Order: sequence, then C-alpha cells, then structure tokens
Amino acid sequence: MTTTPQTAAHEKARAFSTGLDMISRFNAATRQGLADDNTLLNLYNLCEQLGIQDKLLHLDSDITITTGFDTGKRAPTAGTIGLVLSNNQDEPVTLASVTPNGSQKPLIIDRMQPSALIIGTLDGNRELIAIDDTLENAVMLAQCLINDNVTILVSLDSLLFNGMVKHFAEVAPVTIFTTIDKKDKVCKPLAGCNVKAVITVFDVLLQLDNHSTYADILADDDTTILDLQAEIWGEPEPLANDPSKPTPYPIEAFKGLLKHVVQAIAHYSQVPDAMAGQCVLGALAHMGQRFIDAPMGHGHMPTSLILITEGESGSGKTQAMGLTHFKIKEYERQQYSNYLDDIAAWDSEKAGLKGKELAQFLEDNPKPQNPKTLFDDATIEPILDRFISGEMNNASWTTDEAGQFFNGHTMTGDTAGSALSALTKLWSDGEVSRLRSQKSAYATPQTDAHSVRMTLLLQGQRVVLEQALTDPLMNGQGFLARALIACPPDLRGHRVWDDAKRRNDSPYDNPHLIEYWSRCQSLLDPLPANEPTTAQGQPQRIKMQWADGAEQVFCSHMQGIENRQANGQTLEYLKAYASRMAENASRIASLMAFFEGRKVITIDDITRAFMLVEYSTAERLRYLDATPTGEQNDSEKLSSWLVDKARGKNPPMLNRTDAYNGAPKPMRKNNKVLQNELDNLESMGHIRQMEDGKKKVIYISPKLLI
Repeated sequence: MTTTPQTAAHEKARAFSTGLDMISRFNAATRQGLADDNTLLNLYNLCEQLGIQDKLLHLDSDITITTGFDTGKRAPTAGTIGLVLSNNQDEPVTLASVTPNGSQKPLIIDRMQPSALIIGTLDGNRELIAIDDTLENAVMLAQCLINDNVTILVSLDSLLFNGMVKHFAEVAPVTIFTTIDKKDKVCKPLAGCNVKAVITVFDVLLQLDNHSTYADILADDDTTILDLQAEIWGEPEPLANDPSKPTPYPIEAFKGLLKHVVQAIAHYSQVPDAMAGQCVLGALAHMGQRFIDAPMGHGHMPTSLILITEGESGSGKTQAMGLTHFKIKEYERQQYSNYLDDIAAWDSEKAGLKGKELAQFLEDNPKPQNPKTLFDDATIEPILDRFISGEMNNASWTTDEAGQFFNGHTMTGDTAGSALSALTKLWSDGEVSRLRSQKSAYATPQTDAHSVRMTLLLQGQRVVLEQALTDPLMNGQGFLARALIACPPDLRGHRVWDDAKRRNDSPYDNPHLIEYWSRCQSLLDPLPANEPTTAQGQPQRIKMQWADGAEQVFCSHMQGIENRQANGQTLEYLKAYASRMAENASRIASLMAFFEGRKVITIDDITRAFMLVEYSTAERLRYLDATPTGEQNDSEKLSSWLVDKARGKNPPMLNRTDAYNGAPKPMRKNNKVLQNELDNLESMGHIRQMEDGKKKVIYISPKLLI
C-alpha cells in the first residue's frame, strides 16, 4: 500500500465538490422525462419506495469533464438522464449519462473516482451487494431483494467493478455473486479484500426470478460462500512447541532428481519423507566427502554428516537405506571381491619365497588392503586405526541398528569420552590422533591421520535414541551438537500391502531411481580424469565456492541463528547445537551442488539446505521439550496481543509503532526482539508486514479473528 493519506483525502474532497457542483446544475428527473424507459422507470419507483432522492437527474446540457484522462472534453450528455454515482461515504462524486431507450453503454463522466450507483442506504445495518451487470439486471435484482435489508452497489462499467468493490470494502463488508464456472475470474482479483463471494450453480437473478428467496439461495447445498479476505492467507501454523507432534519435513528442500528420489523411496519403502531424506543425505555424504570440501569463513571444512533418525523395528529403515545405498553396497561388494582375488594372488606369489627374495617381494608388492569403507557393525577404535594406518581416507558408519553404536563397548565404557572427542574432531577437521604405548601388542609408530572423512548414518528405536539424545556426555562432548536429527511419525498401521498395483510397481524399474543409481555409480567409480589431484598427482578435494550473493544469504541465516541464541529466544538453551547449524547447511548445500555436477553453491542451494537444518533444529527442540507445558512462548504472546488489538478493525491491522510501544515483554520497546518475532509470525502465516506511505503497518490474518 503506497497511498498517502493526505493525498487521498484531497482527491476525495475534490471529487465530492465536483459531484455536488454537477448535481446542483441539474434538476431532478421526472417520471415523464424518462420516456417510458422501463429500466429507468423501475429505478425511479425503487428510489421513491426506499426514500432515496436525487439519484436520477435530467441533463439538459453537455458536461465539460474536469477530472481524469478526458479533462477538458465535452461529454454529449444533453437530453439524457444522469445517474448520481457516490463514494463509500455516500457522497456524490460523478454522474453516469444514460439515454432513455438507448442501446449504448452509460457514459461515466469521471472514471478515475471509485463510485457506484447506490440503490439503498449506507447505514451500517444493511448488507452491501455489488453487481457487475447491466443496469436493467441490477434494477431487477434490487426489486427482488427490496425486502431483504440489502443495498445494491451497481457498477455501470465492468472495467471499474473491482475498483468499486475494493473502495466500498474499505468501510464495510461487500457481497458479490458469481457462478462456479466464473469463480476464479471473479474472485481472484478481489482476494484479500473484505468481500464475501456467494458462488452458485445457476445465476442468482435467474433463481430469484424462479421464486427462490435470497435465504433459500444461501442455504442451498450447492452454494459456496467464500471469505475472500481470508483467501490469500494460508492456515496459520501453530506457534507452540508440541513434543508429541512431529515437525513437518521440508521435502521442498530437495529439488529435481533428488526430490523425486526422496519421494520414490518414501513410496516404495512406505516410510516418512524424513527417513527417506536422511538416508539420501547419508548416501550423498558418503560419496561426496571423498571429493569435496565445504566453504566456511575464510577456509573449507569436510562435508561429512552425522545423521540420527528415529524409527521403530519394522518401520522400514532397512528398506529405505537399501534403496539409497543400493549402488554404494554394490560397489563395496565388487571392491571386496576384487580384494579377495588380489590377496589370493599375492599369497600365491609369496608362497615359496624366502630370504632376500621374500624381502624384495614384500618391498615391491605391499599386501593388498581391505577396501571396506561402509561399516554397520564395528567399534570406533579399529576404524580410527585404519585411518591412521592409511588403509582408508573415507568411511561411513551406516546402520539401521543404532544400538550397535550407542550401546557398544566403546560408548558404554571408560573410553566413551575420548571416542566422542575423536569423532567430533574427525567431523570438524578431518583429523584423527591416537597414541598408544609402544610396549603394547598394538604398538605402532603412526599416531595421526589428516584429511580423512567419516559420515555417520544412525537409525534406531526410541528406546535407544532417547537415552543417547539426553545423555550429558553425548551433549557435553559436542557430538550431538553436530548431528542432524529426525524423529518422523511411525507409519505402521497406515501402510498398504494388499494393493496389486503397488505390489507390481518395482523400485528397480523407477526411472528416477535408475537415474540416481547411475549418478551414484559415476561418483563411486569415476574416470581417472574426473578425480581431482594435485600437481604431483596426489588425490585432492575440490574446494566448493559461493556463487554471487550466496555467501551473503548464508551469513544472513547465520545472523538469524545468532540472534535466536539470546536470552529469551528459541535457541537460548541450545547454543552448542545452534552454533553448528550453519556448518551443516554449508555441507548439505555443497553435497547437493556436487551431486548435480557443479562446483559452485547458489543462493537456492544454501536456502534449501537451511530448510533441512531448521527442520533438524525443530526436532531437537521437540525432543528437549524446550518450552514448558502450558506456558506461551514469545511468538504466541505477540500473536495473541496483535489479534486482540486488531479485533473489530476493518481491515484488521495495527501500526508497527503501536506494537513497539505496547507489545508484551520482551518485545515491548525492544526493536530487535520485536522484529525477530514479527518475522517469525509472518513466516508462520499469522501476519503480513507492509508499508502505508511512510508508515509501517501489520496486517493480521482474518483466520485468527474467527
């Protein structure tokens, strides 16, 4: 909204003055002067019956147009009937010239001023019905509804109808009629206005002419009544933290092929989107961490992820992971088979060699190393040892039995703290340090590994995860602060097994999954020319870069997260977790871009990545039940206050200054906190922040006022 109030008032005063001037120049029309024009006679009789005076004038001369596009022109109005058109204050602002028994359209003197031929009164107690039809039909409708306590607003030009309706809707609710086939065309231009649309199968006038009453039409089962003011507002999202209600998963965070893959896996495995999405991210991290690093600040970091997903036994965890990791497991099996062949050949060549020959053979032919990089049942120490020994640079602990990780010997023994510390350092820096006594059976001169990567995809039952997610050591060591958490709804009891079409629909025939697996294969086993290397031919990871504007968007999200860690804000008690949100977003965006064959992160990439991070944060808060039961959070307090202050106003709105001065604490007179909460309410569909001239105003969703 940009109209300046003073300008609007000036234009209104000028239009009113012009309207009075025109009316004072002409005499009221007489019955004899209507030349037996049935429509004008019926309108004349209606005005007499309703006690309305001076709505029809006898125009005995041409009128010089003084406002609008045609200023200075003379309108051929001599010998016609003038219909007085008024504004929403029932003040005359212009005239419409009608030739009795003529076929031409009425000539409106000033088309710039919103106005209507008002058949009835604007006393606040009558329903305003706006008509976009011929004058004849409008008069017929008024005759039919004369006893229904309504006032008819007639637009004498279809091009001016929407402006007229919006103008009158500024002061009172307006009703419009349309049929089902014209619903969108009629209603869409008026969405958001204080307008009620009565949508019928048959034309209202036709039904009234066939002896239906207005009340009958409104009560008809085939009649739909829409509140157009509420039409542009979605359903306001709940603001309270409800630990029992899973956070909606942002499937739109994925796009293109990956979105189709998440949806296909959810369909074939009959699992929630969140479980499928977590498995896809685990697969991307396993493949991508080998090739790329994500930007952060003035440097780069690993793209490894820690993903924790809640899912009960039999909920579909295994099936979902089987599809996302299909090519990864196939590749692992092939590599292991090749390894067995290599080790057998190596043993065969070594057999029979002794002394110097054996020593030379071992120097020239190191023993083949097990290529396994995907683990589902292990302990942490041997995995760290394999990094240090140089047997592998990239690995994933991927399991649908998270108890093997959380309840294993390492995590329940005295070494749990050091193991968690090692995993957090591995996630953050890609480094492993492990020092043993040189007198032990496991003594080795190698103690460190650099530029190694490890992703964790852990899925387990609530009885396992609940203990872990509330464990002080897990939280204190920063392990969970780095994790992306999902606790989706359990679909058991709602899955379909007896549908023949679903049963015969194989995931291995799905074109999106086939394309996904093909891309996975090319990432797992790339051509030598596609593997990044140093000038010396050593493996090297690509440093992903920001596209123009993407880093600023990233930093803006970081700032928003920072602000939400202040006292009284949503992340006040989750600071360690919040501090890692941006890092995880950069990693996810990098992996998504790399999967699509790009080395640059776009604004769209990072925006969608933050959706997944915010989802995980909401799930973490839900698990912690951060808001005490029954206590309103700040967003709820502000929304309730705004609704209370806007109730009864038309339209429901408030000046932002009033909110600044009167909102509940801690928003009151705290511009930063208030703006954060207003932005949150807008994102949740409770309000809209707009400008009215130089003022900032807040519009409240009509759906909150019901």
